[in-house]
Amino acid sequence: MEIIDIDPAALLSTVIWAFFASIILYVAIRAFDLITPTDYRGEIRQGNVAAAIFVSAFIFSLSAIIISVIVS
Repeated sequence: MEIIDIDPAALLSTVIWAFFASIILYVAIRAFDLITPTDYRGEIRQGNVAAAIFVSAFIFSLSAIIISVIVS
């Protein structure tokens, strides 16, 4: 078995950026919940599939934006 040589600085940088991205995503989702008049969490609990797809698309879009900003 081959041992992989991992740079500790790169690993730490990756962990920090992942944590930073998670915080940004959490804040953006909370801001979305405050701005929109619809209670999407309640709608999803009631089984509204359209609301679940909309929220998942929103989270996916935010994730793509955050990743592209971090990578560039």
